[in-house]
Amino acid sequence: MNKNDREFLVQKIRTQYTEKEYTALDELKALDNKVKRPALMFAYIFGSIAAIVMGAGMSLVMTEIGSMVGIENPMIPGIIIGVLGMLAAIINYPVYKKLLNARHKKYADKIIALSDKIMNK
Repeated sequence: MNKNDREFLVQKIRTQYTEKEYTALDELKALDNKVKRPALMFAYIFGSIAAIVMGAGMSLVMTEIGSMVGIENPMIPGIIIGVLGMLAAIINYPVYKKLLNARHKKYADKIIALSDKIMNK
């Protein structure tokens, strides 16, 4: 290990044990996360639920689960449930974009002002 590598490694370890000052850039990152996180969480949760609903409908159509549960003809309910899950999965992205754009508009002034402050330093 040469001297530069050793110094880099020492500095990397050393920074883990020193207190980091909170800067305007950290505040900008936190604000950006505050804008994006709710829309992302909605998209992940809603998309997962939509996929599960669509899978449940497919299972009713393609397996014997419907007859085991007591549904005489599981084809029609399975198709309906699967289509509802598919529609939910299809609208997930437009709803996500709408939520994200609404939050962009809400926090745009703060983010622009803070980024201008950082850029002009």
